[in-house]
Amino acid sequence: MILNLKTEHIYLILGFLGQFLFFMRFFIQWLVSEKQKKSVIPISFWFFSISGGVLLLTYAIIRKDPVFILGQSCGLLIYSRNLFLIYKKKS
Repeated sequence: MILNLKTEHIYLILGFLGQFLFFMRFFIQWLVSEKQKKSVIPISFWFFSISGGVLLLTYAIIRKDPVFILGQSCGLLIYSRNLFLIYKKKS
């Protein structure tokens, strides 16, 4: 059986998937911090931030929401910069 998804449903799935990935960054950060008994931001936090941010930015562009587009665009710059600084320090 092939699912007959309307375009609107696909957009909603995209938005919810983006929100889920964004949630996962906090969940992973919480788990790692609990395990180490101190506040820690693991690299996976930034990768979840970028992947969730990209999906949410795509959703915002589809929805033509300038506030959401601006917010996600700025966030993606910050997340990318943090990863750049982390990898620069390691090399």
